[in-house]
Amino acid sequence: MSIDSSAPLPSLPTDEPGAPLPELGLRVLLIDDGAHRVQLIREELVRRGCEVVGVIEQATLIHDCVLRLKPDVVIVDSESPTRDTLENLATLSAQLPHPVVMFSEDASSAPMHRALKAGVSAYVVAGLQPERLASVLQVAIARFEQDLALRQELSRAQAQLSARKGIERAKGILMSELGLDEDAAYKRLRRLAMDRGQALAEVAERIIDAQSLLRPG
Repeated sequence: MSIDSSAPLPSLPTDEPGAPLPELGLRVLLIDDGAHRVQLIREELVRRGCEVVGVIEQATLIHDCVLRLKPDVVIVDSESPTRDTLENLATLSAQLPHPVVMFSEDASSAPMHRALKAGVSAYVVAGLQPERLASVLQVAIARFEQDLALRQELSRAQAQLSARKGIERAKGILMSELGLDEDAAYKRLRRLAMDRGQALAEVAERIIDAQSLLRPG
């Protein structure tokens, strides 16, 4: 998600004057990537009832700090996202996914696309408006949760497809080795799974491994 704070943002409303501030109650890790506005962000987070669990400048510490401090969200304050920061955010996204918000002064499309590819949930351009911080965080977390659900669904679908392919291959081995037809091979496979208390896909994998040992190549 890319946000230009110089343009109207109907989906990210500012607070009404005099209205009570919504309590976010989030644990936040701040990354100072060169813009040096971390203190302003920190003050606004505290006003919103957030706990700033750490402030770091070295991109290489991102993964370890997230693992140790367990923040709910990571905020990166950047003039323009550096290569080291993006590489470490990509590692974080792959190994320990978390919502990441990046404030940047670089409005060009290339760094924005690189940031989103690295797993940034919200890329906010052209200045930091503290009154919008809460809304940006809420949208970023919602976006992250939606993306994570899609990734998990894709992973499950891929696992199911892989299991089906393995079962079909194991059936083919049984048909070839034992002279069974397809139905009989499936029944034999299912019986083996029941006798061993294992999933059908696990037994299929064992059959495939056994054939690979007996007939390499």
